[in-house]
Amino acid sequence: MKSSRLLSILLLLQTGGPMTAARLAEELGVSVRTVYRDVESLHAAGVPLYGDAGHRGGYRLLPGHRTRLTGLFAPEAEALVLAGMPGAAEGLGLGPHFADAQLKLRAALPAALREHVDRLRARFLIDAPGWYDEGDETPFLPEVADAVRAGRVLEVRYRRWKEPTDVDRRLEPYGLVLKAGRWYLIAGPGPRTYRVDQVLALTVTDDEAVIPADFDLAAHWRASRTDFHRRLHQGEAVVRISARGAARLTGAAARALAATGTPEPDGWTRATLPVESPRHAHDTFLGLGADVEVLAPEDLRDSIAATVRTLAERYG
Repeated sequence: MKSSRLLSILLLLQTGGPMTAARLAEELGVSVRTVYRDVESLHAAGVPLYGDAGHRGGYRLLPGHRTRLTGLFAPEAEALVLAGMPGAAEGLGLGPHFADAQLKLRAALPAALREHVDRLRARFLIDAPGWYDEGDETPFLPEVADAVRAGRVLEVRYRRWKEPTDVDRRLEPYGLVLKAGRWYLIAGPGPRTYRVDQVLALTVTDDEAVIPADFDLAAHWRASRTDFHRRLHQGEAVVRISARGAARLTGAAARALAATGTPEPDGWTRATLPVESPRHAHDTFLGLGADVEVLAPEDLRDSIAATVRTLAERYG
């Protein structure tokens, strides 16, 4: 829609400064020729927009010019409402500000769109944590968030999983990530990932955190997540599984069943499934009860058989 694209050009120039036609075309997903035509349309509408030639040139708005745009299209208003996470805002100490922002957004909308957004808010609710997650206590989250915003070095007492469990760390905060209801601090040196709920004590210093110029929080988190999944499943198990057991598989195991599963005459399926540690695999397959039989590796099969014999003796 051309009108939406013209508004986008104004907002890009207003928030991002001078931009070349090629850059605008890339941002908008159109051709450079289309950008030229759009700029001519803005000129005709009296928008104080001009272009500079040369290597550092580009289109820009006259200094001091601000475009006040309160009109939103319905999908844009919906996106803002559904993207709002009051739980996250409260955890960061921004609950009242979030409420004020929602109120201002609602007031800026025309009556018809305001009613539409109210209906949407009444019909959709985002509750990210899992059913069995009661939520982690993160008493230092607001202080960590303040340090991230201000770019200040943190001195923390941190509890980790290996000995010695409680350690002192001096951290340069790069960013915060909320994943499945749990907050993670990405911090240098490294950078490394720290669970905010494992911070036992904290001091915000006056020292300025130095973040590498090429650091990209979203890209770093994607790479960390990919590496986590790569290291998560380091082994395989050959199993026979019933239809009931197969229905209980999720994630990587369910995908592996679909990719490697071979139906057998008795209605069961033979498949090769990824596993984590031997202990985790032992507990996982025992949890499926009589709906699975581990065929390999032999040591995993033997450990499950030993546990089953112990259970049989215990329960008579």
